[in-house]
Amino acid sequence: MPHIMEIMGKTRVIVKDGEVIDVGEPELEWCPLIEKLSGVQKITSEEVKKNVEFKIKKYGMFTARRHLLGSDTFVAFGASEIMMSSLRSGFLDATVTACDGAGTVISNNPELVQGIGGRMSGLVETEPIEDVINGIQKLGGIVLDTKTASIDPVGGVRKAAELGYKKVAVTTADSKTAKKLRELEAEFGLELIVIAVHVTGVSKEEAQGLLENSDLVVGCASKYIRELAKPIVQVAAAIPLFALTKKGKELVIEREKDIEGPILITTTELPVLPKHKQPRDLK
Repeated sequence: MPHIMEIMGKTRVIVKDGEVIDVGEPELEWCPLIEKLSGVQKITSEEVKKNVEFKIKKYGMFTARRHLLGSDTFVAFGASEIMMSSLRSGFLDATVTACDGAGTVISNNPELVQGIGGRMSGLVETEPIEDVINGIQKLGGIVLDTKTASIDPVGGVRKAAELGYKKVAVTTADSKTAKKLRELEAEFGLELIVIAVHVTGVSKEEAQGLLENSDLVVGCASKYIRELAKPIVQVAAAIPLFALTKKGKELVIEREKDIEGPILITTTELPVLPKHKQPRDLK
């Protein structure tokens, strides 16, 4: 089974044996965040292929050489950065995220969470890589299914609850899973923080479902998330992060405490979405 991810304008990429074997067509032509991070002014299949190959070479993604620890940040308020800071401060007990070569991972190690998530985007499917799984376990992480490397946020939260964790953050990309997570929260009496990610191209109905069941949502290039969100906190304007609940707001504050540079804080009507800063052809 190959590894499948969606990256840079939700371009579908297939990797097998450490090699990029297929790259689809990007859904976006331009994204301000991608230009800022990678210098890419026009997203093409060729640019996407180069980006993934760079990640494989530098970070060992999709290989036994996978770099698992990290404290370097790629964006100030990314999902993994927010979870890393909240684990450091003790605001969170654990997180449930996905890693190439391992699938769903439960962890309370801030650097492991950032090492996994800071370099990963839109993981759709993966296969187990023994060295990656062993590395995660040595760093205190728990791989939900070592035999299949399944991506199962609900199963991950259930396992976290069984291990005694109460304040848990989990990432998901679909509304049905988000709703199941809320049901699990009530069942186990958790303080669960649901973070919606990878939402480019979701339907209006899907966007509404995610907004109803999430505490934080990364706006990506979703026009419906932008249209329907009623945030109480917004971070950034080009690719906004919306906090929808008090718990989500508190998670953003934990991240803010960890940032050494200057930060502008103000009050205004939200969301704030300057047209010239939005990704081209929102989906």
